[in-house]
Amino acid sequence: MRISILWCAVCAGLSVLSASSAAATQCEASGVAVQVLGSGGPEAADKRASSGYLVWQDGRARLLVDAGGGVKLRFGEAGATMADLDAVAFTHFHADHSSDFAALVKSSYFEDRRRALPVYGPPGNARMPGAVAFTDALFGKAGAFRYLGDFLDGSGSYTLEAQEVKADGKLVNVATFHDMRLSAAAVEHGSLPALAWRVEIAGAVVAFSGDTSGKGELIALARDADIFVAHNAVPVGTTGAVHSLHMTPDDIGRIAAQAGVKKLVLSHRMLRTLGREAETLAAIRARYAGPVAFADDLSCFPLNPASPK
Repeated sequence: MRISILWCAVCAGLSVLSASSAAATQCEASGVAVQVLGSGGPEAADKRASSGYLVWQDGRARLLVDAGGGVKLRFGEAGATMADLDAVAFTHFHADHSSDFAALVKSSYFEDRRRALPVYGPPGNARMPGAVAFTDALFGKAGAFRYLGDFLDGSGSYTLEAQEVKADGKLVNVATFHDMRLSAAAVEHGSLPALAWRVEIAGAVVAFSGDTSGKGELIALARDADIFVAHNAVPVGTTGAVHSLHMTPDDIGRIAAQAGVKKLVLSHRMLRTLGREAETLAAIRARYAGPVAFADDLSCFPLNPASPK
């Protein structure tokens, strides 16, 4: 579907710019890398951006996965541009995964993008819109930001192509962009439609769990991944309804081990898990022996040498 659519403060600012520039240089090196734009959850008190990730290749940000609050800022600090993206993939449409999407689209007004931008996400239900309805609610004729309609009409700019991915009970191929292939699987996130994403690019594999209990085709999706980005939103021992929304560290370790993941990156680090890294790591280590990293905003994880030309 196409949618026509202010002395100390300065010092602090310079410090931030210096740190972010270093992060950007690291992730803009040759080859493939994954960058965590937002490593936090929905709480403001965690002082982290909410969920968002970039897949880089040879200095170009090719894929954005999720766009929660704060991601637009981190996206700019990372040195990414909307004009470079091949696609945007949403795991689901909770605000901490999607609220900065409109800000990123607005930012692109000041760039020179001319090709259509595919926007992938799950279908909707009674509680949550699907990818098409979500995009239309932002930029459609009756959308909250419908003033951008004249920009997103393809005449001298670009269009958004929203597509819903139905992956019930199976891993499905979604799209291929040159040497980057996207696949998705439906996962459990309470009663909301949600997806996990697999990215195969230049011989490397990255898997993003999104928010999920771990049920679904997550093991198949993360099989032999060079990096598995998993969400560490709940602590050891979580049960009940909250467990239907998020994996415990035990779940993460089990899935990473069974999938043969080469490296585990823990993100979506909420207040209930921050400060409990030793406990989390111990639970994961009981099942998974590979490298484990606790992500921060702008953390960068290189995957392979320079991509073949």
